[in-house]
Amino acid sequence: MKTPSIHPHPTDGIHWPIPTRRTVMVAGLSWLLVRPVLSQTMGMAPGKQMAEAIADFAQGKPVQPGRVKLDIAELVDNGNVVPVSVSVDSPMTLANHVQQIAIFNDRNPQRDVAVFTLGPRAGKAVVATRMRLSTSQKLSAVARMNDGSVWITTVDVIVVLAACIEGET
Repeated sequence: MKTPSIHPHPTDGIHWPIPTRRTVMVAGLSWLLVRPVLSQTMGMAPGKQMAEAIADFAQGKPVQPGRVKLDIAELVDNGNVVPVSVSVDSPMTLANHVQQIAIFNDRNPQRDVAVFTLGPRAGKAVVATRMRLSTSQKLSAVARMNDGSVWITTVDVIVVLAACIEGET
């Protein structure tokens, strides 16, 4: 059995072994096995980050279902440009209006999709945008009212052709 040749490193004078083909292959295969585990433990489980983002948006108030409607196709052919709109059942008067509407997702790299600030002069509590979806996932729309109440709706979206896959193979 041959021992790896030792060459001095030009900057520190310490002798480093030259990696063999076998050590490079073992290191690469180890990385392929460890990478999915690290990505799940470094990032939180799907849904947990979204739940924390919603709790932060609610500012400690209880989140109630209802009053919010999230309009998005249940089956999306292409996740690169997905139209989405949110409407809230509110008279939009000075005494009763929506202050903010936020959209959160479950599996995209960025959990916060958008936050819209409204007031009574908006007339209607309706917002629309386009977003990218990395894969099939849950989306939540949350509305904060001027009385402090927080309302939510959640939908499941199935994506056929995913977006947001820059670093993945």
